[in-house]
Amino acid sequence: MNPPVATVPAATTLMLRDTTEGLEVFMVVRHHQIDFASGALVFPGGKVDPGDSQVQAHCAGIQDQDATAIAMMVGAIRESFEECGVLLARPVGSSELISGQRLSSLQHYRDKLHDGSVTLDQFLASEQLVLACDALQVFAHWVTPEMMPKRFDTLFYLAAAPLDHIAVHDGGESVDSVWIRPQDALKRAKSGDYTIIFPTRLNVELLAQSRTVKDAFTKAENRSLVTVIPWTEKRQDGTYLCIQEAAGYAISEEKMPASPQK
Repeated sequence: MNPPVATVPAATTLMLRDTTEGLEVFMVVRHHQIDFASGALVFPGGKVDPGDSQVQAHCAGIQDQDATAIAMMVGAIRESFEECGVLLARPVGSSELISGQRLSSLQHYRDKLHDGSVTLDQFLASEQLVLACDALQVFAHWVTPEMMPKRFDTLFYLAAAPLDHIAVHDGGESVDSVWIRPQDALKRAKSGDYTIIFPTRLNVELLAQSRTVKDAFTKAENRSLVTVIPWTEKRQDGTYLCIQEAAGYAISEEKMPASPQK
């Protein structure tokens, strides 16, 4: 047996808003050529970049956080900006998040940050912005199973979408986007309208237990964070994908579809 490959740190954000129909979350459809979760409905996010650990001077709410945690939060905010155009940041000296009007003037930075032509540190210094790490709430922690050829160590965060920020997919890694109630996302996955992979589905199910943004934050704050590392078990009736019961999800195991016969 070969040793498991090293994990890559990653961060993803459940961007939330309250509506008259209930809590909604912003989700994107991955491009079919992306090497992870291609074509699936997912939360915006991605790998943490080296530059995410170099902007602590431009962060708020990082007291008592270690370097790894700060890089994860920064990565979540940066990825949200690059992938859906929402930026959790404040002008230097302000207690308010940037306005939608200010945000519109910053949209051209999304591609530049993504392709590396502008570093995050350069962007924040030039525009005199501070990342609102204190606007994030840890929601879940998942690590790709050891038998997989590519592995991610991913933190899921909750964030309340600023009311005047318009979320829109980037057209590159993501080809479609939707604000959707968690219950509706689950229904449409069951009907075949969307593909939702196992970790995303379980987190959507967990989010569906909340009726408002405040409720979701409160539940996450009061829930013990368990690092979920799925594994498989072969049984008489097939192979099961399993997670720890202590993680607090509705299920802790699921029978995997049988491989098609050749």
